[in-house]
Amino acid sequence: MFSEFKAAQMAAFFLDQAPGQRMPHLKLMKLLYLSDREAIRVLGYPISYDQPVAMRNGPVLSYILDLMDGDIESQPNGWEDWISAKENHEIALRKTIKREDLGKLSDAVIDVMQSIWDKFGKMNQWQIRDWTHKHCAEWRDPSGSSCPIKFEDIAKAVGYDSDTAKEVADDIREDFAIDRVFKSLRPST
Repeated sequence: MFSEFKAAQMAAFFLDQAPGQRMPHLKLMKLLYLSDREAIRVLGYPISYDQPVAMRNGPVLSYILDLMDGDIESQPNGWEDWISAKENHEIALRKTIKREDLGKLSDAVIDVMQSIWDKFGKMNQWQIRDWTHKHCAEWRDPSGSSCPIKFEDIAKAVGYDSDTAKEVADDIREDFAIDRVFKSLRPST
């Protein structure tokens, strides 16, 4: 379910609204995480389908963090075509975009992301990090390490009761399982 192209378009959406089309990578990561979290609340599923992880500076999306850090190679036409490498803890948009360039993002997803920008866009990276520490009940300080954040815990934190949170998490896990089946059926290149 994770799509590097969708992740790049999510990042591009936020960077396009930032002054100079650039921002600290920590702030961008929080905006992306909070978008997935809000999408779970509003839509019942995350946007990125990345694995959320608790780290010292709050919750992150693990595969996107690896892309930001340059720890994994970007696919052709993927992250690196949209987003610059990190420089002085900042990343920037590589190209001018229009709404139609964000074809991996539905109108409902754009609405969720816009609501996150409207709420958090004026915060700096430390303010948004501190907000996630105080208001994201699913995050626990991993004491210098990292640990996965369960989708069920996110669903509970955004207001679902225990039974519904379990159903939401089961649906997300089912999406991952279906994706694995389809990937296994693709011919190797």
